[in-house]
Amino acid sequence: MPLQFNTVKLFAGSGSTELAEKISKSYGKELGEMTLSHFSDGEFQPFYNESIRGSDVFLIQSTYQPTDNLFELLLMIDAARRASAHYITAVIPYFGFARQDRKDKPRVAIGAKLIANLLTAAGAHRVMTMDLHAAQIQGFFDIPVDHLDGASIFVPHIKALNLPNLTIASPDMGGSYRARTFAKYFNAEVVICDKQRKRANEIESMSIIGDVTGQDIVLIDDICDTAGTLSKAASLIMENGASSVRAVCTHPVLSGKAYETIENSALQELIVTDTIPLKRESSKIKVLSTANLFARAITNVNEHGSISELFKILGTNN
Repeated sequence: MPLQFNTVKLFAGSGSTELAEKISKSYGKELGEMTLSHFSDGEFQPFYNESIRGSDVFLIQSTYQPTDNLFELLLMIDAARRASAHYITAVIPYFGFARQDRKDKPRVAIGAKLIANLLTAAGAHRVMTMDLHAAQIQGFFDIPVDHLDGASIFVPHIKALNLPNLTIASPDMGGSYRARTFAKYFNAEVVICDKQRKRANEIESMSIIGDVTGQDIVLIDDICDTAGTLSKAASLIMENGASSVRAVCTHPVLSGKAYETIENSALQELIVTDTIPLKRESSKIKVLSTANLFARAITNVNEHGSISELFKILGTNN
């Protein structure tokens, strides 16, 4: 008996409207109509302007600056469940609270696990996201998680740069696995910037493990928040004799004085994706779109295809 495919409907949360429009265009289907009404005290309520009964619904919303966007997504999921959607997928290009993935000191919350529980309790059947801060967060969920790999976007771009002496770098010890994964695509060496923090977003000291002399360095990270780590790493790399330094970060959180920090840094450029919209343009920031990748993933989910097919070109299994 042939597989039956339900009607697909895509909806955008207010935090990811621009990306959702690109995804829907790539997918070949217009976004569904939804209204977000606001009360005078700041409370809000989403509702669908069309029937979604029996449909496979994909709700696109990144949870940066995370509380309003996150709660809006939870309400969207709950509304879809109550409207008798057949299958609800939360498409979360940037998964907020992912840095709270463990108890690294006493008496703290594990925020990533809490968010996983909330999404499931709201009624999501599946989560689709990209470059989680820690891949093991997938295990926090009791529903399927499609973890898309930003490398499929970044690797072709880096190859096109034709850097003569490419070396991949990690801005901290925690990102060394990510850097080594990238390095395999280019058969490149890896260097690591070992940093010590006083507290969150404040670096006490940093040193380089490896030789960067005469190399074209590409720093690899998943999140760029204040840009302090990348800026300090770039300066240290150039001081140690590198020919050039640029950075690749999937999620441009870019809080505080991040834009000024990047523009005044030794970085030649910062390459990011559109999982989070930029607050303003910068001559040093280049944005690559994730829309085609998410559209292909949505197609494969709806047609019961393999997500790992999206990564064959890189030889990865996701």
